[in-house]
Amino acid sequence: MKKIILCSLFCNLAVTLSAANPVPVPKLADVPAVPRADLEKQIEKGVYFLLNKQNKDGSWGSPRNTKGLNIYAPGFQSHYAFRLAVTSLCISAIIEAGGDTPQVRAALKDSEAYLLEHLPKLRRADATAMYNVWAHGYGLQALVRMRARAKAEPAKIKKIDALIAQQFGRLDAYESVDGGWGYYDMRLGTKKPASSSISFVNATVLVAFHEAKLAGIEPPKKLVTRALAALKRQHLPDGSFLYGEYLKNTPRRGINRPGGSLGRSQAGNIALRLWGDKRITDKVLVDWLDRLYARNEWLGIGRKRPRPHEAWFQVAGYFYYYGHYYGALCLDHVPSAERPRLQDHMATIIMKLQEKDGSWWDFPFYDYHQQYGTAMALMTLQRCLKTKPAEPAKAPAAPEK
Repeated sequence: MKKIILCSLFCNLAVTLSAANPVPVPKLADVPAVPRADLEKQIEKGVYFLLNKQNKDGSWGSPRNTKGLNIYAPGFQSHYAFRLAVTSLCISAIIEAGGDTPQVRAALKDSEAYLLEHLPKLRRADATAMYNVWAHGYGLQALVRMRARAKAEPAKIKKIDALIAQQFGRLDAYESVDGGWGYYDMRLGTKKPASSSISFVNATVLVAFHEAKLAGIEPPKKLVTRALAALKRQHLPDGSFLYGEYLKNTPRRGINRPGGSLGRSQAGNIALRLWGDKRITDKVLVDWLDRLYARNEWLGIGRKRPRPHEAWFQVAGYFYYYGHYYGALCLDHVPSAERPRLQDHMATIIMKLQEKDGSWWDFPFYDYHQQYGTAMALMTLQRCLKTKPAEPAKAPAAPEK
């Protein structure tokens, strides 16, 4: 009991000190406004990359393109999970940014059919690896967008609703005993995973849950409550998020500090904000976006490095487009006066990194990296498109004499 009281006092003291001595927020000078035509051109090029990269069965990604050090992926279900997660992201990106051309319609028809057939079959790979949680989370986002497109197809909506409910059930089955979700269980390998609750997985699923809620489909309250509690436990007084709850006893380790949390704090902030956490104010969202821009190389130095967590602050390359995508979701919630400046910074960063073939990628990951990187970059840039100003009303014609 004494230990619990001392821990509580320490946490309260840390929060008080943090509030009294806030960490200075770096802020870059304004960048030139990004021409809408340039932004639309790069979005179009990225969309065409995805259309041309789609597999014949409608999916995206494959286990090919291995390297000397590959991500641990036991059993076929690991790659099944990777492919379904990446396919879900690509579906969401094309729905958001693809427009309505015959090629886009054909790609969506094939990919939606693939997702509807295969997502129900997905399970954990084995007792240690649960990459399926990513596919369940991003699958929910894709299904919500597919549902919105199927307004005139009640049978398809019914099928999608049943699959959304099943994904809720899967996330219930694979929920960590700590609340929230992890993608490894190296502790016990039990039926109910003993995996450490991972902050950015929790944030990813909570964002997907909120999108489902906005579509009128309520996620299980128990899962939301426990995931929020786990995410809040991993939210440090300086605004950083622990990588995972297993690092709670080393909160000042590099990966848990602001430089190491740049990619996670955007996701954690928007997840907590969407679910009503009053601590995530407009200022918090703006400050962390300014940190993301001013200290972008904390993430950028890890981009395209082949080993996870080998960069400064133990940043892994795969956090780059992930962090910017969730930062872009924050753009929808910042004050309107700040939004254009923040949109221009975001667009300037992402646009300069587009590859010659139209893709974006941040971590060599079998044959999934260009697909997920491009999908996240497209959804990021889509949120940097400023609303077109209304055309000025024409003066009424002078009456004929």
